[in-house]
Amino acid sequence: MTVEIRLEDGILWAKINRPESLNAINEEVVAGLKKVVNTVKEDKSVRVVVVTGEGKAFSAGADIKMFSKSTTFQARQVVEDLGKVLEEFEDLAVPVIAAVNGIALGGGCELAMACDIIIASENARFGQPEINLGIIPGAGGTQRLARLIGWKKAMELCLTGRIISAQEAYELGLVNKIVPHDKLLEEVKKIAEAIKLKSPYAVMLVKQSVNRGFKASLNNGLRYEREAFSLSFSSSDAKEGISAFTEKREPKFRRRRE
Repeated sequence: MTVEIRLEDGILWAKINRPESLNAINEEVVAGLKKVVNTVKEDKSVRVVVVTGEGKAFSAGADIKMFSKSTTFQARQVVEDLGKVLEEFEDLAVPVIAAVNGIALGGGCELAMACDIIIASENARFGQPEINLGIIPGAGGTQRLARLIGWKKAMELCLTGRIISAQEAYELGLVNKIVPHDKLLEEVKKIAEAIKLKSPYAVMLVKQSVNRGFKASLNNGLRYEREAFSLSFSSSDAKEGISAFTEKREPKFRRRRE
């Protein structure tokens, strides 16, 4: 399989498995990422998704050999399908963590940016080098990058195609944390396990509030947040959380999503 999927105690591990091409994205990879989305929607026991790559790369981006044989329509369809899947990642009811084990370029960087948290190996590298091929990013590279690291820096990286280190990505705010390469999945699992202890309903509402508010005006974001707060307050998990706090014990939230 081009994307290996494994569910382990509420964590859905998804690994792009095309190491011979540095996990370049083609139609099969897009279909595999879509399967990740469908699995989360169908299996309410999934609480967190982790996306990573096999071998030395997270993903080197779109498969250039595929593009060399594609018509304009075919190339447009691939980035359209990838873009839709990445939007679905953002809309999932569970957090998606990118465990970036190596290079994340072009579509690989776009995939990482569509995840909610990015944990990077010290070996990771990021960039949108499409301009070196005479094309531009097509699955969110110019848009998410500008929102995440700022207009001017995103403009520079997209215009020059410069590849940046994990450290620079961290300093720009693109990456949440850098860890030693051999500790990457261990650290990601710790974060996923910590999220699993929270209310699945509250986790979903936090993700929705941050993502939707980020794309809206401050006033609209604040209004959405208040509505989401009211929904969270009415849940059984809120009652359990408040009771546990007053009784000085650990809360026992639901283990599955509704």
